[in-house]
Amino acid sequence: MNTELKLRYAERKDITLILDFIRKLAEYEKMTDEVIADEKTLEEWIFTRQKAEVILASVEEKTIGFALFFHNFSTFLGRAGLYLEDLFILPEYRGKGYGKALLKHLASIAVERGCGRMEWSCLNWNEPSIRFYLSLGAKPMSEWTTYRLDAKTLRNLAEK
Repeated sequence: MNTELKLRYAERKDITLILDFIRKLAEYEKMTDEVIADEKTLEEWIFTRQKAEVILASVEEKTIGFALFFHNFSTFLGRAGLYLEDLFILPEYRGKGYGKALLKHLASIAVERGCGRMEWSCLNWNEPSIRFYLSLGAKPMSEWTTYRLDAKTLRNLAEK
């Protein structure tokens, strides 16, 4: 049995698969009611506007996971960084090194592009992921708090 991991950039034809992984991640994170993305919106923002990129992970011709990322910018470093929005591996494929290989691939992309760092967020209750990230040498940024304006609040602020 060949269990070699294959990684590739997603293409427009993969939009249904990307949305399926987003929904599976939301289910894992107990946030399914927050997913309003649809195929048309994702296709526009990922492929037409090119605001995010997706790497798909496959084993034996089965796509088992994905990572969606984009560039942010650090004024202190004076260069772009890579922000990992989502990483998801199907439950039956976890613990086999595929998530680590996907993160390693993203780190290689960041280094190749001259990025100063790579960042992501993790839910505080997600102990398995936290242990995994710490095992890679990632450091929690406990002195920072993430703030968010949702769509309604964003519109309200823009209109003031």
